[in-house]
Amino acid sequence: MIYEFHAYGHPNILGTHKTTLEFTKDDEASLKGDCIIGVKADFELGKIKELIRNSKSKKVSITIEAQDNKNIKEKIFAEINPDFEDDAEFVIRKTNFISKRTFAISANKAAFGLNRALIGYLKEKGNKISVIIENEV
Repeated sequence: MIYEFHAYGHPNILGTHKTTLEFTKDDEASLKGDCIIGVKADFELGKIKELIRNSKSKKVSITIEAQDNKNIKEKIFAEINPDFEDDAEFVIRKTNFISKRTFAISANKAAFGLNRALIGYLKEKGNKISVIIENEV
């Protein structure tokens, strides 16, 4: 199953957190949110829960791609948290820490490990990214 949502850049995006990355539905990001790499995320909790329910495997790939420059992209591999329940924040963690905000754990990358060209792109307010989640059905 494949699910796609979008998020946008913001001048305060740092992408320096060493263990997490996050997409938020908030319009703004503060400099304290060093894990946030996208604002105004348009994910739908119901559709993500459907993806989780219909998945045969806990393994997932998450592709982050610049909307207007297909050469800027990043792929993350992780494990789904079946208890994901947050309608405002979508968090991916390198660790095994689980909360209702955690979509995936045991990720191979966090914000700090992402391509710096992608983080530079995301520092521009209004730059749009696609987030594509793929899982075995």
